[in-house]
Amino acid sequence: MKTQIKRICIYPKDIERITGKSYRQSARMLQAIRKNLNKLENELVTIEEFCQYAGLKIEQVEPLIFG
Repeated sequence: MKTQIKRICIYPKDIERITGKSYRQSARMLQAIRKNLNKLENELVTIEEFCQYAGLKIEQVEPLIFG
C-alpha cells in the first residue's frame, strides 16, 4: 500500500485549481494572504491559512490539491 505524501503549504497552482483563476491572479492572492498575515515574502502560506482567508472548508480543498 502506497502512502500519499501530504504537504502543508499551498502554491499558486493549487489556488488556480481551487478557484479557477489564472496563475497570475492566484499568485496575487497568495501575496495578499501573506500581507494580511504579516508574513515575509519568503514565508510559506499553509493550506489552513488559505482556507481561513478564502472562507473555505479544508475538507473541500484537500481533494482538489491531493486529488
